[in-house]
Amino acid sequence: MTGRADDAVLPGPGGSPLALEVDGLTKRFGGLTALDGVSLWARAGEVTAIVGDNGAGKSTLVKCVTGIHAADEGTISLSGNRVKLSSPKEALNEGIETVYQDLSLVDDLTVVQNFFLGREETRSLGPVRWLDRGSMRRQVASATSLLSVNVPSPNDRVRRLSGGQRQAVAIARAAMFATRLVIMDEPTASLGVQETARVEDVVRRMRDRGLPILLISHDMQQVLRLANQVWVLRGGRLAGGGPTAEFNGERLVALITGANQEVS
Repeated sequence: MTGRADDAVLPGPGGSPLALEVDGLTKRFGGLTALDGVSLWARAGEVTAIVGDNGAGKSTLVKCVTGIHAADEGTISLSGNRVKLSSPKEALNEGIETVYQDLSLVDDLTVVQNFFLGREETRSLGPVRWLDRGSMRRQVASATSLLSVNVPSPNDRVRRLSGGQRQAVAIARAAMFATRLVIMDEPTASLGVQETARVEDVVRRMRDRGLPILLISHDMQQVLRLANQVWVLRGGRLAGGGPTAEFNGERLVALITGANQEVS
């Protein structure tokens, strides 16, 4: 990848800016190559899906983008600016938020406390500081309202919420703090049909607000419903990809399993 000015904007197909670009990403663990020269991108205001079987490299890719692993080769760019992420905190500082399968919610804390866990807002008067609970409650109410998240009260403890509400809270939290990218790892894996539909509605509203979303999912039908773009990993390499409208479930499964040796 050639060098670019710091304020460059990478045009995707059709002239849309790229929120994320990984170029030639390689990651080795001893003698195992988990990622082998993977290049892909995600556009602003779209859902971009990454699919593949277990061991395909999806988790390693996400961990490189979120600063958990440092890639051995290749580059990562956000909004056209090349970044080197050496920790999850650096990824957060760059505006990358991740919704993990376990949601990273604390059951005995309220919705507001979970939103601001580790980044609480305070006010001060001279040497005295205290939590600005009013401001935090207002921000949570605004974030959940924008995404139509059905939470009885920001003051409710998370353990009182349904699985779908908990998932929606984690997504709304990510949407509130993300400025560059939201990564969603199997967002509805443990949910029923109705709760899955509600969470997918939240994802669409987040996308419609212009946030780029990177979706990791084993649910091919969910990928076809939600994603604008899909990339397929197999054995640590890119097996194919393109606009989701060009794919169906059979073609995706063929790329995932290697039944079709298509190369993107």
